[in-house]
Amino acid sequence: MRNVGTIDLALDEMLVNLAAIVLRLSKPELTRTPEARRALAQSVHQYAVCAKRSNDPRVHELKSQLEETLKPSLRIVAIDGVEIS
Repeated sequence: MRNVGTIDLALDEMLVNLAAIVLRLSKPELTRTPEARRALAQSVHQYAVCAKRSNDPRVHELKSQLEETLKPSLRIVAIDGVEIS
């Protein structure tokens, strides 16, 4: 059973590395098209499914960061110098 711990650690490391890749691919200049946004959403969802079983706090923090990439970015718009949100 000691191999289970080793496997668990290896999976956590793989999830951390995978999250780093997806975060790089989530940049706005790479996700301009609807297809790219759908692919990102699918990747984030699959990551979240895998991360749910992890006990590593890094994995859960990265999951939160990835989920934030799916939220639309908001802009402040001003008309005649008055900010309108």
